[in-house]
Amino acid sequence: MRKIREILRLKFEQGLSHRKISASTGVSKGALGEYLKRAGAAGLTWDKARSLDDAEVEALLFQLPGRNEPPRRAPIDLPWVHRELRRTGVTLQQLWLEYREAVARGPAGAPYGYSQFCDLYGEFRQKVDLSMRQVHRAGEKVFIDYSGKKPHLFSPQTGEAIEVELYVAVLGASNYTYAEATRTQRLEDFCASTVRALEFFGGVPQIAVPDQLRSAISGPDRYDPEINPTYAELAEHYGLAIIPARPARPRDKAKVETAVLVAQRWILACLRNRVFHTLDDLNAAIAELLERLNTRPFQKLDGCRRSAFESIDRPALRPLPPARWELARWKKARVNIDYHVEHDGRLYSVPHALVGEPVEVRVTNSVVEIFHHRKRVASHARLWGPRGSASTVPEHRPRSHREYGAWPPSRVIAWAATVGPAAAELVEKILTSRREPESAYRSCMGLIRSARSYEPARFDAACRRALEIGAPTRKSVLAILNRGLDTVAVDTPAQLPLPVAHENVRGGTYYDRKETEPS
Repeated sequence: MRKIREILRLKFEQGLSHRKISASTGVSKGALGEYLKRAGAAGLTWDKARSLDDAEVEALLFQLPGRNEPPRRAPIDLPWVHRELRRTGVTLQQLWLEYREAVARGPAGAPYGYSQFCDLYGEFRQKVDLSMRQVHRAGEKVFIDYSGKKPHLFSPQTGEAIEVELYVAVLGASNYTYAEATRTQRLEDFCASTVRALEFFGGVPQIAVPDQLRSAISGPDRYDPEINPTYAELAEHYGLAIIPARPARPRDKAKVETAVLVAQRWILACLRNRVFHTLDDLNAAIAELLERLNTRPFQKLDGCRRSAFESIDRPALRPLPPARWELARWKKARVNIDYHVEHDGRLYSVPHALVGEPVEVRVTNSVVEIFHHRKRVASHARLWGPRGSASTVPEHRPRSHREYGAWPPSRVIAWAATVGPAAAELVEKILTSRREPESAYRSCMGLIRSARSYEPARFDAACRRALEIGAPTRKSVLAILNRGLDTVAVDTPAQLPLPVAHENVRGGTYYDRKETEPS
């Protein structure tokens, strides 16, 4: 920076020589002479310079001919630039060219050059968002999280406050926000909230960025998180890519962190003095405040969340699929020797060749599907009848059991006979109680395996007692053994003799008398 004011002060007020002024200010004697020459030409003394700042003094001494007034520049609509950059494929250079074309069509002044255009927008962006690290494209990302501060329901019977969750989803480009209350953060509630959020937006973005909560991520990891199979199926149905935020990295989802804070201030705070007894009533109130939030004007930009959504995000969202996603649960299982897989106490058949193989079971409210090496091998209507019921496809049954090693009912009975005759009789009783003997193999094999924990004589005695009391089941046998009843004979009701005649026996004639007769 030039030290012109200091040079003028030392020269005219202190009366120092050029050599001393040069030593004091570090300005060469040649430059010092040039400054004083310009000051003399401009009639600038220290008395005049005392009331001026450095920029004004410099402007007086270094004016160029014909350049006293800077050229008038056409203003840049910086909020427009900020909005347009969120659209897919839009660059600063393209917007600068459009700005120049617009300036050329009107008398607004000379356009800024590209470098000045970029610098001015950079300064504006820093003022709008001081922590901005990501560029959010239209229709690209939806950020998902739960609020740490929770709404409450109140029991109408006891008045007890019951905490519920506040789910928040926000689109990256427009900040268009969705919020709702749910009972829990469990898988069912989380997936249902995500479906309703996509339906609220009316379309599907490219990427979902959830936090690494267990409902979305079954194996949290910074680099290779394992997506929950049910949530992955939801993403596949809607064509979403799941990119979870890294653990303990809130900047990965800064959008939703801010949206959660806004929801707490403009939704939860407004509901703090209201009492809700049902989740539906609470969500109806949240929907009203959400509408007000999305139409609230921005502080530093034109428009609001809704107008930004309509102009930026909505045109870029992909359409929703024709059918709504249905929640499905996945579990791992192994095919039993009866070529059935158990779920919720009910049995579903698979091809008999898969006996002993690990499989994956997909369950919805209406269908049970079984997959082996990611290939569906069986599909059944879900059973809602009594536990132990089975759904068996005839094609899944082996032909006389020859394909997988001779497991006819006679062999199961013979195996039980190695424990004892009562055990064989009980197994036969179990097999004959089922319409399809194979559906009873699971129970019979469980009974035979249990025999390994007891002495054969004692186990056989317990089977005998279960038959005698009319309870031929594995649970009955184990209960008898646990209570030590296998050594106790079954009591048979004894035939009691008729009472002999005595004075307290009234006889049948007593009840034949008329009511008027004395007793």
